[in-house]
Amino acid sequence: MSQTSFFDLMPERRVWKVSELTEQIRGLLEGEFPDVWVEGEVSNFHSAQSGHLYFTLKDPRAQIRCVCFRDQVRGLKFRPQDGLHVTVRGSLGVYDLRGEYQMYVSHIEPVGLGALQLAFEQLKKRLAEEGLFDASRKKPLPILPRRIGVVTSPTGAAIRDIVRVLARRFPNVHLMLYPVKVQGEGAALEIVEALRHFNRAKIADVLIVARGGGSLEDLWAFNEEIVARAIAASLIPIIAGVGHETDFTIADFVADHRASTPSAAAEIVVKSRQEFERHIAETQRQLVHHLRNLLSDRRHRVRDLQTHRGFRQMELLLRRQRQHVDELSTSLAMGLRLRLAATRQRLTTAGTRIAGLDLRRRAEILRRRIAQQQSALYAALDRTVTRKRRQFGVAQVRFARLDLRARVGKVRRKVEQRSDELALKMDRVLVARRRRLEAAALRLHERSPFQILERGYAIAYDASGKVLRSPDQVALGDNITVRLSRGQLDATVRNKKADS
Repeated sequence: MSQTSFFDLMPERRVWKVSELTEQIRGLLEGEFPDVWVEGEVSNFHSAQSGHLYFTLKDPRAQIRCVCFRDQVRGLKFRPQDGLHVTVRGSLGVYDLRGEYQMYVSHIEPVGLGALQLAFEQLKKRLAEEGLFDASRKKPLPILPRRIGVVTSPTGAAIRDIVRVLARRFPNVHLMLYPVKVQGEGAALEIVEALRHFNRAKIADVLIVARGGGSLEDLWAFNEEIVARAIAASLIPIIAGVGHETDFTIADFVADHRASTPSAAAEIVVKSRQEFERHIAETQRQLVHHLRNLLSDRRHRVRDLQTHRGFRQMELLLRRQRQHVDELSTSLAMGLRLRLAATRQRLTTAGTRIAGLDLRRRAEILRRRIAQQQSALYAALDRTVTRKRRQFGVAQVRFARLDLRARVGKVRRKVEQRSDELALKMDRVLVARRRRLEAAALRLHERSPFQILERGYAIAYDASGKVLRSPDQVALGDNITVRLSRGQLDATVRNKKADS
């Protein structure tokens, strides 16, 4: 057989492009595995800024890349993490740019532990690390709230239990209900809006978030992160009464107080009238006991002070102080008299000096002296002119006389200017001296001991003119003089009485 006929028997060769082959493989994978469940361990997990999740699912012998887009992430109840054993559901496909096959995940659930339980544990751990469960941030409940807000379903058993308990314990309490869904789609958003409404309106003193018991799925609205953060941000104290006594939700940990049931929440929010009455009676008893102890302690202290040596000597100390005050008053009066006498002497001396310092009179004397000197100068000038006339003739004498007269006029003006300046200066000195004299007279008047008499006081003197400070200085029948602010009185001692 020839070579040409041999090649004619071989099948025709087809050359694929990479994109065509990749598209063909993708079609086969997507057609063969449109919906598969795969179990493995999560590794290389990371979240993109777009919200998509990327991770690798592996077992001891193989691995596969997985991607969960943002639309599917919203439906997940928990967040995958490295080392977590999960079962994922999705479809197989090919990523053309890298030529790798991968799995497009639509659902993830943990192996061995339910997704809701895992989500609960993850959120609880994260919020605890943020400090939302700390006791330091929890607000105290009011002792007697006037208005109570309730966030629950209007048709559930929780609101009926709350109303029944409050009507029995404190029937006149004001109760406000904000109806919400407590399970299902949108329940968490309604609960958050109810809490925000009460905080915006500020119409409640305390809030109760409640619902009856149920499964973890039924109570899941109270495990949502948005509900937990709304409770933590509330300015109004919140009591969480969700489920039965064995049920715990994230809302229970974040709330300011946790009640095992809605009925227990109603019992916590307000005490019964009997409890208030017992509390008031107990407080009254403690107050009376405390006051009795306080009064007894004060009595003992007063008794101790009365028996103290210093208290017994108080009257003696007061007498000594009175005597000391009298001595000081006498010294003060004597000092004021001496100061008054010295001030009067200074005033007299100053008046004499001022009277002798008549500046106008001295200025007039100076003017007279200047006039006399001027007349003498003119006479000397005439004599000089006469002499010059004899010596140099009439023309020369006129010239000399004119020159001397100009000089004399200049001297006269200077003398008159100095005289005016001297008179002005003497006037200023005289005004200043008068002001000092008036100030000294005013101080003398203010410091005068007789000013004290203007207030109604009086000074008593015996017959020898000595100031009386004690009734012991005079005898009955002695004549005394009483100095007043505007005169004096002569009196006779008829009675004496000393201060105790």
